[in-house]
Amino acid sequence: MPERHHSGVGDEPERRSSISPGDVRPLGDRALLVGAPDAAGAATLMRHLEGALGGATRNVVSGLATVMIQCADPDDVGSVRGMVEECSRSLVAGELDDHDRPPGRLVRVRCAFDGPDIDDVARVARCSVDDVIAMMTARPLTVATVGFSPGFAYLQGLPAPLRAVRRRAVPRPSVPAGSVAVANGLAAVYPAESPGGWQLLGRTDEPFFSTDAAPYARLAPGDRVQLRAVPPGAVAPAPREVADPWVTWRAPAGARRVFEVHEPGVRTTVQDSGRHGVARVGVPSAGPADPDSWLLANRLVGNGPAAAALEAVAHGPTLTCMGDAHIAVLGAPTEVTIAGRAVPTGQVVPVHAGQVVRVGAVDTSRGLRAYVAVAGGFLGPRVLGSTACDELTKIGPGPLRRGMPLWSDTPTPPLGDHLAPGLFGGARFRAGTRRVRILAGPHEEHFAPGALEWLADGTYVVAATSNRVGLRLERTGERAPLDDAHADVGELDSHGVVEGAIQWPPGGDPIVLLGDHATLGGYPIVAVVAGVDVGSLGQCAPGSTIRFEIVEPATARALWQAHTRELERAVVGHYPLVVE
Repeated sequence: MPERHHSGVGDEPERRSSISPGDVRPLGDRALLVGAPDAAGAATLMRHLEGALGGATRNVVSGLATVMIQCADPDDVGSVRGMVEECSRSLVAGELDDHDRPPGRLVRVRCAFDGPDIDDVARVARCSVDDVIAMMTARPLTVATVGFSPGFAYLQGLPAPLRAVRRRAVPRPSVPAGSVAVANGLAAVYPAESPGGWQLLGRTDEPFFSTDAAPYARLAPGDRVQLRAVPPGAVAPAPREVADPWVTWRAPAGARRVFEVHEPGVRTTVQDSGRHGVARVGVPSAGPADPDSWLLANRLVGNGPAAAALEAVAHGPTLTCMGDAHIAVLGAPTEVTIAGRAVPTGQVVPVHAGQVVRVGAVDTSRGLRAYVAVAGGFLGPRVLGSTACDELTKIGPGPLRRGMPLWSDTPTPPLGDHLAPGLFGGARFRAGTRRVRILAGPHEEHFAPGALEWLADGTYVVAATSNRVGLRLERTGERAPLDDAHADVGELDSHGVVEGAIQWPPGGDPIVLLGDHATLGGYPIVAVVAGVDVGSLGQCAPGSTIRFEIVEPATARALWQAHTRELERAVVGHYPLVVE
């Protein structure tokens, strides 16, 4: 989803969060959004919560005037809310301090001010290009927060004339790495090539993000960035290629070479449980788009909860077996053959050296993704602690390619055997309109009365531009019942967002975020998909239809608990199952 940033007055952008300092609001049933007085207060609160909550959270992310706390399930949210409320009250009362935190560093960055938008910026600022350069280099800018994309730091402290500069009307599909830019009261350096709508003033060849070692991002909240003008020839061109981690990866001792990729399928990737704890530096979680099918495929072959499986989209891969193994395929209905013979999905099947496994076309009237798990779990290059492939940032090993060897760890018995009939699948893979349950979002005041109900009253078609970053929805039928969904309360500061959040841009259609979403967003959130139905989102094929159903938090939590119990008893038997 495109980034959205905001303007203000003074040395820092005016606070534009609808959540008051100290206010704690649900962000769906698996996260909380907390108001802070400003970016510095949000950074302070984030650091205290990270220390206080420990392993109870997946991610704690500071925005420009908020902190987002994301948990694994609704029960965890209930257990941490008291601590979050206590810390937020202490922040408002001035009782939280950062005396033990080192002062922000001064980071000097050389910049060639030859950007394609510098003349336009000068016109908006009513000054010369030389004046723009002088203002950008006159004094350090302060890092407010890091997010949206890996290592992307929001810089405050622009002089008043430059705070009048807005984003481009049409974002660029690709902004080169190292681009120095301004928009809506803030400045930034793009750490990697990505889409973007900021006004480009210049470029640097200095790195701002690396996956090699913590803390990964070069800048942190409170750091100061001093730009220094240099001639264009002093800055190297931005690199155009991303390093391929498969090229240098070497299988660990004891790994088993189980397959070679004969045909990779449409877009088959390796997905484990994803990246947690790194959203604070702008890295998405990634992981399986349908975590339930992924989890049960792994359980069938005896794998633990962090094992990696293959995620196939629309059409699966063709694999040549290099050593005896056991596999399970689960998810959207698809035909699977081994050595030319059809085998069932949803149960463990053996495959022997020399045999060819084909995962065919998915029945997109009933789903989009199928998962292939192997006993022992697939192994691959780990980037930021995970083998998951992230479509937004291109972090991770990327899609499978023809000729690629696939490795597994040593299997750990016992293997399961099959899924209990009727316990999993059912409604999720039934043709027709998909029902998705939602909770009210945290930005009610940004919408006209009845907006949530109007959202739930419509039927939506999943647009062809949807992907693992998010589902773009187009409402069918008449749009007349609600002429203007948005209340006139101004824009929002960028804030932490979660999978399942339904953003509703002014004048646009709803967007439902999926696992590869940017870590910060600025569009108001009208609703959040209940945790029980997040996996269903990953099975929404382009052209399929969705209807939303509003539920209360207590109902969402009960649904989650019942769904968890269903998953726990879905895998039955031990392979090979002998029927007497």
